[in-house]
Amino acid sequence: MPPPADIVKVAIEWPGAFPKLMEIDQKKPLSAIIKEVCEGWSLGNHENFALQNADVTNFYITEKNRNDIKNGSILRLTTSPSQRAALLHEQIQSSSMDAKLEALKDLANSSRDITFAQEFINLDGISLLTQMVESGTERYQKLQKIMKPCFGDLLSFTLTAFVELMDHGIVSWDTFSVAFIKKIASYVNKSAMDTAVLQRSLAILESMVLNSQDLYQKVAQEITIGQLIPHLQGTDQDIQTYTIAVINALFLKAPEEKRQEMAHILAQKQLRSIILSNVIRSTKPINDEMAHQLYVLQVLTFNLLEDRMMTKMDPQDQAQRDIIFELRRIAFDVECEPNNSGSIEKRKSMYTRDYKKLGFINHVNPAVDFTQIPPGMLALDNMLYFARHHQDAYIRIVLENSSREDKHECPFGRSSIELTKMLCEILKVGELPSENCHDFHPMFFTHDRSFEEFFCICIQLLNKTWKEMRATSEDFNKVMQVVREQIMRALTLKPNSLDQFKSRLQNLSYTEILKIRQSERMNQEDFQSRPILELREKIQPEIMELIKQQRLNRLCEGTCFRKISSRRRQDKFWYCRLSPNHKVLHYGDLEESPQGEVPHDSLQDKLPVADIKAVVTGKDCPHMKEKGALKQNKEVLELAFSVLYESDEYLNFIAPDKHEYCVWTDGLNALLGKEMTSDYTKSDMETLISMEMKLRLLDLENIQIPEAPPPIPKEPSNYDFVYDCN
Repeated sequence: MPPPADIVKVAIEWPGAFPKLMEIDQKKPLSAIIKEVCEGWSLGNHENFALQNADVTNFYITEKNRNDIKNGSILRLTTSPSQRAALLHEQIQSSSMDAKLEALKDLANSSRDITFAQEFINLDGISLLTQMVESGTERYQKLQKIMKPCFGDLLSFTLTAFVELMDHGIVSWDTFSVAFIKKIASYVNKSAMDTAVLQRSLAILESMVLNSQDLYQKVAQEITIGQLIPHLQGTDQDIQTYTIAVINALFLKAPEEKRQEMAHILAQKQLRSIILSNVIRSTKPINDEMAHQLYVLQVLTFNLLEDRMMTKMDPQDQAQRDIIFELRRIAFDVECEPNNSGSIEKRKSMYTRDYKKLGFINHVNPAVDFTQIPPGMLALDNMLYFARHHQDAYIRIVLENSSREDKHECPFGRSSIELTKMLCEILKVGELPSENCHDFHPMFFTHDRSFEEFFCICIQLLNKTWKEMRATSEDFNKVMQVVREQIMRALTLKPNSLDQFKSRLQNLSYTEILKIRQSERMNQEDFQSRPILELREKIQPEIMELIKQQRLNRLCEGTCFRKISSRRRQDKFWYCRLSPNHKVLHYGDLEESPQGEVPHDSLQDKLPVADIKAVVTGKDCPHMKEKGALKQNKEVLELAFSVLYESDEYLNFIAPDKHEYCVWTDGLNALLGKEMTSDYTKSDMETLISMEMKLRLLDLENIQIPEAPPPIPKEPSNYDFVYDCN
């Protein structure tokens, strides 16, 4: 007879004694179980003891997590979290350097457990650590020359413990003094500092900036870009990652009026070229976290264009009108005529003719063309940059088109405005960076004016594609669609430089795009005749069942999900997988990202599929409603889903990518007997049905399939006939 579900068989360790095998009744209070264990070893004052997992985590067992205990678990009897917190609180103030160092090392490790962290924080432990950082370490700095490793470890463990305690979100970041910020900043500003201390200090500064506007201002006063740059010139990628993260945080939290100023400072300090040479072109491969920080920096840099993108041109502003005059002057090599040269009507006629050649929609007053937002004044900025820095190409495009027939000319002005708008959409100018994205483009780090250069390459591509398509003004939107496809396909290849991007575009001519489209169309051949449609309907259910089985098999393999916190670099992972019988979801926390599948036995928690009430996605997820910062993030919203079970309990997910999101939402819906509706299912359905149809129709190649079935022949006059099978 199987044991009752509430009984768990475990082993319990106690130092100096043989482990004890014991059955734990989960219905009994935890204090009663601890008392029973203590009595078995003749230990009094059972309230001073607690149970903890005897694994790498050493997390305490509490009433909240006791249901995670599985049969065969090994537990350890140890001092209670309150006793341990009080002991370490006392020991880290010891006058003995060795005792202090050991206690801080223990504290740094124990602080990962929220149960212990709460007790230590209740003793005002964080204030003690900040005081030690502000003043307590100064007396040891005199010993630094002779005891440098010891001093580095002392400070490193102090800061590690601080970071772990703050990561639980129990204490507000707004409570810290200027003296503490100055001290942390001083560790970052020193040229020679212990690597571990530098890492923790950079992590603390980033968290301060991201979590408090008041602290941002204080940190910004203590840290300058010039002091951060040297950390990027080293070889430690972790330090480089933390440094870029601090720069990104300062950039993100800076008031709008200061961002342009900060961008100017970054350009002066040659941040872009330093990142290019020391990070992107380094011999070390770029890890996911570095790729994310480079992506964030790329997004924040392009977001500086938003102001110009959303600024309408004022047709009465002479300075802005002068830019249009400059475009005319460069294109047609004419100087501004004096006011008395010819009649006003003659000059207006001449201007109108030239503005028409330049491809503006409004030939009389081109300024009106730039009142559309987006792209606003950004389009005019791009046109002027192209005219000044690529003058030969600019003049060639304008003169080429002005010599064509009216209906075949590629309007430079209109094209530039629409192209600028398209590039802003492709690069998502004005949108917040995603929490999960690593999609940075190395080529944008190869030039100080990368967006403008990007535009210059694309406007020449547009003119080339226009000629290849032999387009007329009616085909403008078709040309823009082809150009968008060319740009997107070239960007997918992640070119390392603008020249490489340009050469890839050369290979994506209009003819090549047509071939690609034709190939894709053939692969997704759509049979519209009635017999084919009937066959399609007949095989669709078995294909859907095949997709369902694939989704459930993928859930059985499991996926590693990332826990998103304010301190992103110290990644925390958890794993979830479906049991082979499709009845239970097993899940649990991991110390690091796994290599391959994680066995069921190592996952502490489980959720019966029968208990699942619903699967919700996006804004309906509880964790998307809680986190205001994430609510604004479109990409994170698109990857979020939650499983609701029992009495308003929920299990929250943020998928690593769109593919995993579709797999899991499909699989969970399949388990609940609901329809699988993801884009991935639709794509798989089309692909598999197309393949199955082609296989079944192989014997009918080159045979015309009739629209209607052939007529049934008349009955024979008699049935007096026999087939001789011999």
